[in-house]
Amino acid sequence: MTALTDLGREIGEIAERVGPSVVGIGNRWRGGSGVVIGENRILTNAHNLHGDEVTITFADGRNADAKVVGIDADGDLAVLEAPTEDAAGLELGTDAPGIGGAVVALGNPNGHGPRVTFGFVSGTGRSFRGPRGRRVAGAIEHTAPLMPGSSGGPVVDLEGRLLGINTNRLGNGFYLAIAADAALRDKVTALGRGESPQRRRLGVGLAPAHVARQLRRAVGLPERDGLLVREVEDDSPAATAGIAEGDLIVAVGGTPITSADDLFEALAGEGALEITIVRGAEEQTLRVAS
Repeated sequence: MTALTDLGREIGEIAERVGPSVVGIGNRWRGGSGVVIGENRILTNAHNLHGDEVTITFADGRNADAKVVGIDADGDLAVLEAPTEDAAGLELGTDAPGIGGAVVALGNPNGHGPRVTFGFVSGTGRSFRGPRGRRVAGAIEHTAPLMPGSSGGPVVDLEGRLLGINTNRLGNGFYLAIAADAALRDKVTALGRGESPQRRRLGVGLAPAHVARQLRRAVGLPERDGLLVREVEDDSPAATAGIAEGDLIVAVGGTPITSADDLFEALAGEGALEITIVRGAEEQTLRVAS
């Protein structure tokens, strides 16, 4: 019992020291958590935001209006500006923990006060899809259970050092956190200067290749590798180019497209794009402006 008592005391000390830096984002209907990373600066997940302004609730119950300084929707990160007052900032750039390392996860769901749980690192170097489908690599997997609304909050070690930003629930008791390493520190520094990354978007919703093959087979069309367009945003580059729901994207600039990662890599280029689609049984090439 002594070991458990000592562990409980350590977790309580972390809650007391780190808890004031954990905030609620948004309201009871939508939002998440965030963490103070410096004077008047708060880091959270991009998917927690619904507009350019948001309400922040601090651990002591104080509310403040925050504005979005920088956002990376693909990387699921955002930096907010709000008066942090006495809430201390946690430092980014901590070395990634190894598998088996003890961690404490914190959140402030719905702004009802910090929630603190304990777990272990179960994996490192994991990846997941961000809100727009891009792969986010280098995540920490851990077993500290978290309530809905905890994404954007911190996971720390037993010294209270920031290890990551809780982002993605895997189910079965596992959670992924964006590692708070030097690379994240550089990204957050740029976001804090208002430097939001600008990446080309087609403005389409896609189904993976295996779904496309199944659907084409079901309606008697020849199977082709590619990404099935499920929806097209109004006034998007894809809509302007003539891409339509049901089209199969099979190549960009002559390079075959068989996965979302292939498409994102192709979109990283500059200038106009030649996108080859299959509509029914007919193949055609459409030009998407830069």
